[in-house]
Amino acid sequence: MDKKYQVFISSTYSDLKEERSKIFQTLMELDCIPAGMELFPATDEEQFEFIKRIIDDCDYYLLAIGGRYGSTTAQGISYTEKEYDYAIEKGIKVVALLHEKPNEIPYEKSEQNEISRKLLESFREKAATGRLVRFWKTAEDLPGIVALSMAKTIKMFPATGWVRANLAENRESSKELAVVVC
Repeated sequence: MDKKYQVFISSTYSDLKEERSKIFQTLMELDCIPAGMELFPATDEEQFEFIKRIIDDCDYYLLAIGGRYGSTTAQGISYTEKEYDYAIEKGIKVVALLHEKPNEIPYEKSEQNEISRKLLESFREKAATGRLVRFWKTAEDLPGIVALSMAKTIKMFPATGWVRANLAENRESSKELAVVVC
């Protein structure tokens, strides 16, 4: 049966707009359903509660880390790291893509604050622990890396996925008919 997998894209935003666009496009070309902040509506709901509901509906979690730690919650943790922790807690398979040389990222796309730089380094280490990660240098690197990483992850760790309702109904009807005939 033809399944589509929903993938939550997590990263900082303003410094990785081009990279996120490449990731979104690649996922759509893989017949996946990308989910990310670009698609979030205005809603009267606490931000992270909404994000958790989106992550809960996803089959995979794709993390891209560049040169910024990102905006932080009242607890001092970045939203990106908080999303990552939640995905891990929920047992969602993670594809982690880390910039290969964060010290070479342009000044305007890098953390300037020493505390934030240390938090970013700690988060990079956390994301790389216990899993294989892929490294990227430019936005142009990402389509190939995302395609290979997602194909391998989907093959090794099949998830529930989404099926068109009319196809699912036909499948259920076929199962019911098989039970009656037997």
